[in-house]
Amino acid sequence: MDHRFAIAILAAGQGTRFRSQRAKVLHEAGGRTLIEHVVQTAAQLSPRDIFVIVGHQAEAVIAHLQERGFRRLKFIFQKERLGTGHALRSGRGPLANAAPQLLVLSGDTPLLTPQTLRKLIAAHRRSQAAATVLTAEMDDPTGYGRILRASGGTDGRSSNHSIIAIVEQKSATAEQRQIREVNSGIYCFQTQPLFRALQQVKLDPIKKEYYLTDVIALLAGRGLGVHAFRAEDPQEVIGINDRVELARVDNLLRLRKARELMRAGVTIQAPESVRIDAGVRVGPDTEIEPGAVLRGRTRIGTNCRIGAGCIVADSELADGVVLRPCCVLTESRIASGAVIGPFSHLRPGTEIGPGSQIGAFVEVKKSRIGRGVHAHHLAYLGDAVLGDGVNVGAGTITCNFDGTRKHQTVIEDGVFLGSGTELVAPLRVGRGAYVAAGSTITEEVPAHALALARARQVVKAGWAARRKAPSAAKPGR
Repeated sequence: MDHRFAIAILAAGQGTRFRSQRAKVLHEAGGRTLIEHVVQTAAQLSPRDIFVIVGHQAEAVIAHLQERGFRRLKFIFQKERLGTGHALRSGRGPLANAAPQLLVLSGDTPLLTPQTLRKLIAAHRRSQAAATVLTAEMDDPTGYGRILRASGGTDGRSSNHSIIAIVEQKSATAEQRQIREVNSGIYCFQTQPLFRALQQVKLDPIKKEYYLTDVIALLAGRGLGVHAFRAEDPQEVIGINDRVELARVDNLLRLRKARELMRAGVTIQAPESVRIDAGVRVGPDTEIEPGAVLRGRTRIGTNCRIGAGCIVADSELADGVVLRPCCVLTESRIASGAVIGPFSHLRPGTEIGPGSQIGAFVEVKKSRIGRGVHAHHLAYLGDAVLGDGVNVGAGTITCNFDGTRKHQTVIEDGVFLGSGTELVAPLRVGRGAYVAAGSTITEEVPAHALALARARQVVKAGWAARRKAPSAAKPGR
């Protein structure tokens, strides 16, 4: 833990341009909420404290972060949301005494990396400036505040690191709008000069807000030194103000994740088509086909194959697992060498044993499937326990719901279930037993027995021919 600096994350805004009932920072990109991305990045810097300044839907934001396991955060409530400067003033008590340096982050910049922030902090300490601003050079700077440098810096290319002011887009002159170096909204401050300057920031007469950017001009005017540190990748500082920008950032996060996995030895066909959440882990020599979606905390081993169009959420796949195209897995565990699909649906609570094969249009729910089980097509296995080497014929169903409660079916090792079998739970089928095709089984089947439960076949010779024969003419026709 570095006791020399603390972090404040601005997350109090509503995000009116989202036109949403949810706070902006609770919207997702890349498989995490915006605020979760930023907090995750901040935590990797190991500061003395992390403060999250909340306002709109504060309780929801706090609850969300605590549910995600961020227990050491400290929260500051901004009762009146009067701008970024006011947000820091709202937390003057805890923030001013937290650490000698304060890193200020925005809750809607999920592309920021710990590497860039470490470089920003290091540059700030080397310069001993009162403030260091993270800047970026944009091909299209529209909408961003422009960086005004002390001398020769309006083109964004000067070697002079000093900043005299940040001018917002709406207030910039035509010449200033040509500047391509922009303010990211990320700052590293010396804490005490920051809070002295904040007391001098005036309310904007039009927006009725206190802008943190005004602190930069105040510090520079006092000769305290304000420096710039330019991000190597301008995409990192992209903020999100509406759903169009959210979609853009989501796409960038997905591509970043795909590149990370490919560099780690994963083959991804058409990486622009896959959707892999930030928290997903995939082992080397696994291949991911186009259109796959990997969500949440999914873990995939080595030498697996994820077929086109598969959707895998919060599931674990051991080494050598094959998912054929168009499978859906949720909260399931698949052991090594298993083959799933195509078009299989594994619902929460499913465990598939080593070498088992779950085939086309088979649905498994809250069931434990043993080693080497074959259920190749058109079956439903719900609330069931299947031993090793079980064969499940096409059309087999475990009838697990009586209209009020769910019941379990136990199928022991080596059982052969013929096609079209209905197993009415609660039920046990003993080791090595056979169940004849088309049977409806309602009672326990002993080990090594043959169970048949179907009506006796009746054949009426010539019945169809007689039915189709022309009938005698009826009166009146």
